[in-house]
Amino acid sequence: MYKEIIEKIRPEMDKAIRFLEGELQKIRTGRVGPSLVEDIMVDCFGRRMPLKQLAAISAPEPRQILIQPWDKSYIESIEKALLQSNLGVSPVVDKEVIRIALPALTEEFRQKLLKVVSEKQEQVKQTVRRWREQAWREIQEQFQEGNIREDDKFRGKDELQELVDEYNDKIKSMAEKKRKEIME
Repeated sequence: MYKEIIEKIRPEMDKAIRFLEGELQKIRTGRVGPSLVEDIMVDCFGRRMPLKQLAAISAPEPRQILIQPWDKSYIESIEKALLQSNLGVSPVVDKEVIRIALPALTEEFRQKLLKVVSEKQEQVKQTVRRWREQAWREIQEQFQEGNIREDDKFRGKDELQELVDEYNDKIKSMAEKKRKEIME
């Protein structure tokens, strides 16, 4: 019974890990990638769409992003969205493509990025803690109702903690990897 409760939260913890992965990909390091801009919302023909649905995005050089809209009519909308984004970039329209050259990271900016990584890491750890608390509450309720024996309740608590430790290790490892990338 307690194993079912624990297995029920595993997919939720996997979602938290995927969320962290996505958030960390958006944080710029010394090398840029399409993920930096692909989710920027663009107002195009009265609809808001992510940039990745309107253009091919590549990083031909370590600090350059090249955006090739599927249709020339998107260029103005994409440029406007890039200027309004919080990236602080100056897109350059070059015929049918848009280029973004990003400056090297300053030490001050690196420190800000490290702080963002820590905030995202803590946010996901809190999510994992909430799921642990919910599962432990369910295990205790099942014990109170007589559906779980006392030794199974404590076995469940130990297995739940092992699961939480496993996910916290993943979170820590992902954050450390991103920190190294930022400091390179």
